Amino acid sequence: MTKYNITEKKEKEAAYRSLVNPRLMDEMREKILNIIVMQKKYKDKDYSAKKLAEDLGTNTRYISAVVNVRFHMNYTSFVNKFRIEEAMTILVDRRYQSLRMEEVSDMVGFANRQSFYASFYKLMRMTPREYRLKHLAQHPSEKAKPEKKR
Repeated sequence: MTKYNITEKKEKEAAYRSLVNPRLMDEMREKILNIIVMQKKYKDKDYSAKKLAEDLGTNTRYISAVVNVRFHMNYTSFVNKFRIEEAMTILVDRRYQSLRMEEVSDMVGFANRQSFYASFYKLMRMTPREYRLKHLAQHPSEKAKPEKKR
């Protein structure tokens, strides 16, 4: 795919993933979900796998193993998935129709508009703007104010 420079990654099997006890991995999975989702740490641009590991009293390799095995993706994709899901809600909410994409991107935790667009496109196969317009076309009573370009 050429749009947004997205390339498919080859699956690599890291030996350490199979060494982690499945029960402990399930416990860690729940703790990760609690911090990332329930505490909404995905909105924090600076909340890295390293900080998550520190909060859970473990190391990044263990965090990586749990996220890879239990969620079938890497840490960045895992966090971005929740950011995109929240962005989708904001993009179709009438209260936020006047927001620019940069503002939506910032609200959900992306460091910049480019990474927001690339992550959104990777997950949804359309840009955030296309998503917003498509939704508004399906619900004509929710006419949006045109976005201001700066």
